[in-house]
Amino acid sequence: ATVESDEETPLNLQLQRLSKLIGRVGISLAIVTFAALIVKGMLTGDLLTADWLTVATEVLQYFMVAVTLIVVAVPEGLPMSVTLSLAVNMRRMLRTNNLVRKMHASETMGAITVICTDKTGTLTRNEMRVYETKFSEDGIDPLIREGIAANSTAFLDANGKVIGNPTEGALLLWLKDRGADYAALRNAAETVDQMTFTTERKFMATLVDSASGKRILYIKGAPEIILAKCAGFGAKAEVEKQLSAYQNMAMRTLGFAYAVCDGVDTCDEALERCPLHFIGIAAISDPVRDDVPAAVAECLSAGIDVKIVTGDTPATAKEIGRQIGLWTAEDTDRNHITGSEFAALSDEELLERVQSLKIMSRARPLDKQRLVRLLQQKGEVVAVTGDGTNDAPALNFAQVGLSMGTGTSVAKEASDITLLDDSFSSIATAVMWGRSLYRNIQRFVLFQLTINFVAIIIVLFGSIFGSELPLTVTQMLWVNLIMDTFAALALASLPPSRSVMREKPRKNSDFIITRPMIRSIVGVGIVFVAALLGMLAWFGQGITPYELSVFFTVFVMLQFWNMFNAKGFGSRSTVCTHMKGCSAFYGVLLLILVGQIAIVTWGGDVFRTVPITLRDWAIIVGGTSLVMWAGELSRWIKRRQRA
Repeated sequence: ATVESDEETPLNLQLQRLSKLIGRVGISLAIVTFAALIVKGMLTGDLLTADWLTVATEVLQYFMVAVTLIVVAVPEGLPMSVTLSLAVNMRRMLRTNNLVRKMHASETMGAITVICTDKTGTLTRNEMRVYETKFSEDGIDPLIREGIAANSTAFLDANGKVIGNPTEGALLLWLKDRGADYAALRNAAETVDQMTFTTERKFMATLVDSASGKRILYIKGAPEIILAKCAGFGAKAEVEKQLSAYQNMAMRTLGFAYAVCDGVDTCDEALERCPLHFIGIAAISDPVRDDVPAAVAECLSAGIDVKIVTGDTPATAKEIGRQIGLWTAEDTDRNHITGSEFAALSDEELLERVQSLKIMSRARPLDKQRLVRLLQQKGEVVAVTGDGTNDAPALNFAQVGLSMGTGTSVAKEASDITLLDDSFSSIATAVMWGRSLYRNIQRFVLFQLTINFVAIIIVLFGSIFGSELPLTVTQMLWVNLIMDTFAALALASLPPSRSVMREKPRKNSDFIITRPMIRSIVGVGIVFVAALLGMLAWFGQGITPYELSVFFTVFVMLQFWNMFNAKGFGSRSTVCTHMKGCSAFYGVLLLILVGQIAIVTWGGDVFRTVPITLRDWAIIVGGTSLVMWAGELSRWIKRRQRA
């Protein structure tokens, strides 16, 4: 049975803390308000002189105000906002080759601090290609072409995909890239005898009746074996030096030779009787994907550690690490470990160096799960890639398991996200989406808590010092429920931004409400409260229905313009720069404006509103827009300071 990690997702931890805080604040305010209203009733004599039925009615009214405050304090739209954001993200991430299988994973990717990645197919193309050739003699091009085509057991299908040995397939692809038709060359050279490759022999030989009219033996295999068979070859030291350079770059090398063998019928006989002529060598590798070095650099600059976990040799793993920009000249043995060394060390010893590891070579499947567990013990949020059935335990155990589109169904079932193109660059894109999603949720929390902060104080002051509530229950429902829903939809649909990749990963201990958010909520809230209470004071005693309609509209329009500031939170750019992909945001704003006009014009007694003149509408819309312009000024100042 696979073992699953019991680690909570970072977002769940944040939302649990937020809900506890809001719950405590709401209940505390409700108790204080209820007590204040009771004291007020006693001081005015309403509760002391009236009969018990009137007293009960008054106390019930006070209780309703207290309950209203709890309702106002709790952002009902938050769970829906989070779910909506996750759902929108899932759909959009599919376009970037990330199939999100478990909803929470799209956000958790934004919190990861370590990526444990496979090499083959994720960092590399998972296809062997000829990196370079060094052929020693002139005028033998036809021999090279015929030798590669005839002395091979591989094929290419109609789409150019290799069927058979990947190394031999790489040579056929090399021929194809040079305009040679391997099938025509193979058919023109009739096979007389063939000696297949074995691990003991380390070479393959084919005796053919060449298109040139001669009987030729073609041989290819381990370069040191081929060189040893070419007795008259003089530049052996030079070739060996080149081979050493290729092998240090973790490449597979092949040597090629031929012999003219007229009158010979078997490969064994040809190898004994015919002198071999060395043609040259080819270096073959599984090349790094073109987009991987940039994606790795982006992850490293975003404060995310990348660790290669592979079954390959240390030399191959380090060379791939060097090519993608992970393994540098400063790195030492402390940054690399083999699977056997990893298994030999205790958890206590590994915890000392697990964060400094960059490469684990010769790794076994269970090593990966143990590595994930140790990293989690050090407080890391881990994403791990895998494509095989034996990767399932690690995929299950990590906070985010990333399976490959070409992987097994078991790996996919155990994973949270499937990379449809198998590429590491899709992981970097998923991190960007996750961080942007978290930023969008923060924007909604900022916008919602600003509304709640203002509404609570207005209701509190209005109920204690006023003769009637400045905002009715139905008006509060419009503000609290409808605008919650609309704002969640608007802010959840904002497109991702690459700028989030220039930040460090957030810590699990970080609260979703940051200090800049608190400053914004309290600062903007106080300005809004001052403006609204100033309006109530201006209206004086005996406020008319028209004045209350104006007050209600000003309250809503202040939040309307503040949504632009919520959109701009976390960025220094103007809110109008990123218009593309924001159609839902502007559509929701239009809907709120139209909805407010409809409620004020036709709401009547249900919403306690009367129609407002066109002139007053213009004054309200223009006056409250100062909220957005003040935010724009603040962002402009930040841009100037950074420039």
